Amino acid sequence: MTLETSLALLVTAFLFGGMALFSFAFAAFLFTHLPAAQAGTLLRQAFPHFYLGVIVVAAAAALLHVRLDTVSAMFLAGVALSTLPARQLLMPAINRASDAGDRSRFNRLHGLSVVLGVLQIVGVAYVLLR
Repeated sequence: MTLETSLALLVTAFLFGGMALFSFAFAAFLFTHLPAAQAGTLLRQAFPHFYLGVIVVAAAAALLHVRLDTVSAMFLAGVALSTLPARQLLMPAINRASDAGDRSRFNRLHGLSVVLGVLQIVGVAYVLLR
């Protein structure tokens, strides 16, 4: 295995692990160990950083894959690009719905963000399994 291939796989694995840990463990941990209001506040502070990390690491992984596997590079670029509107548009809309007490809108938008996150994780897993 070349150094280029090893770096591409390591960065992609880092992305997968970070996304999975944050999505499936961190939020659940917060809500089981803190009052809901505190957990929600902490998540609001963490999500912009999480999304920024996903954008940067997915873009780096995409660049590392460009010469190795264009399909994988496209999947990873898709993760980076789809995280931009999630961070800049979807997350603020979720927060506004929550602040307004609009449970129906919150549930729809949050559900959309969960589906997007799961699809992104599956896409990164696909890259790792290629």
